[in-house]
Amino acid sequence: MIQSDALTPFARSILDAFTEPAVVFDSVGRLVFANQAARSSLATTANLDNGVNGPQLMTRLATMGSTVKPLWIGETKVGEIMVLPRAEGPDTLAERERKAIIDTLNATGWRLTAAARRLGISRTTLWRRLKRYGHNRDGRSRWSNPS
Repeated sequence: MIQSDALTPFARSILDAFTEPAVVFDSVGRLVFANQAARSSLATTANLDNGVNGPQLMTRLATMGSTVKPLWIGETKVGEIMVLPRAEGPDTLAERERKAIIDTLNATGWRLTAAARRLGISRTTLWRRLKRYGHNRDGRSRWSNPS
């Protein structure tokens, strides 16, 4: 992995705090830095060692759906950062909660009492959460997914 002096330790620590994989290239396309999320997610698919060819890596990352943003210092473009989409799971606590509720409901055949018991919440709380996440009753006993 290239550790360039182009990024300060502070900038590296900020990039390492990102949950999204981020790879930084200098103005001529050389790999400067990859945060921890990028190193772990690209460990099997891309070579991030010192001998890596930056333009080839940039092309490969572009095909993976990454977002490219220019890095500027004043009027001078000093490089680019590529942020890859995360393939893991939900981002927010609410999304994680919703996923846990839906997974539990699917496992219990959408029986609210059984699902609430497994989740450790009351049926009323489960019902309120379903309503909050856009799940509504269709007719008498069926629940619909949010549209």
